[in-house]
Amino acid sequence: MKLCVLDGFAENPGDLSWDWLHALGDCAVYDRTPAAEIAARIRGCEIIFTNKTPLTAETLAAEPQLRYIGLLSTGFNVVDWAYCRDHGIAVTNIPSYSTQAVAQLTFALILEHTNAVAAHSASVHGGGWAASADFSYQVAPLAELGGKTIGIFGFGKIGRTVANIAQAFGMRVLACTRHPSQAEGVTFVERDVMLAQSDIVTLHCPLTPETEGMVNAAFLAKMKPTALLINTSRGQVIDEQALAQALQTGVIAGAGLDVLAKEPPAADNPLTGLPNCFITPHIAWAAFETRARLMDIAQSNLRAFLSGTPENMVY
Repeated sequence: MKLCVLDGFAENPGDLSWDWLHALGDCAVYDRTPAAEIAARIRGCEIIFTNKTPLTAETLAAEPQLRYIGLLSTGFNVVDWAYCRDHGIAVTNIPSYSTQAVAQLTFALILEHTNAVAAHSASVHGGGWAASADFSYQVAPLAELGGKTIGIFGFGKIGRTVANIAQAFGMRVLACTRHPSQAEGVTFVERDVMLAQSDIVTLHCPLTPETEGMVNAAFLAKMKPTALLINTSRGQVIDEQALAQALQTGVIAGAGLDVLAKEPPAADNPLTGLPNCFITPHIAWAAFETRARLMDIAQSNLRAFLSGTPENMVY
């Protein structure tokens, strides 16, 4: 059996093992695969794993022996799953593996705004504390989360986990979702109400035709000028030019982003370089424990398929 991993480096930069996959047959693991090399690398494969490398209907049509595509991600938009469904190719994804990690980074971005840890540490290492006349000083305003209102857009597993953490900080929690369900201490409201009342708006929604570009100038204008916007969902949910304009003109106070519309971003992305916009390079999923969990589920998905009882099918 011939297998390949098209872009394994992000999932496993060397601290995990592909031995379980090599044991199944002739397996090639590529760190990353340029578009021009996809067809050659999957030629003759029965099993393919991909994270962000696209697999189109045209490419897949040339591989009639292909039986299985394992996604190393939750999202499955990189694969033409409708073609796979119609041609008997199983496609599985990795659901719910990063809930705790994404919620954790959500608050890391929030706390960088409220506590300015990096700025204060840089000041101390630069000699600021040694030169200070006082035992304590600030290089940026500090704020407590207790008593603040957080608005959560999208209330799946990650949104619920964020709500639990926010409650532990003593925050008031609003949520906006298409399918409200009971959650202790959470008030479900319409989007405009959430935007008007929230000190922090955090996005945990899927990318759909309805949410693509949702955070535009009109959306941002409904937020408080002191509010923060956090996005650990999908970059395409935000109109980046509109957000940059809002951050530069004081429409909102700040943003924290782990995702951008294009990754890696162009050098002239309008959000890079803005002092009130913290950006991390899509790392919410990248803790060792999180990636190890992903690897375990990927292995389980494949073994379930090979045993005739597929799990986590995307269609």
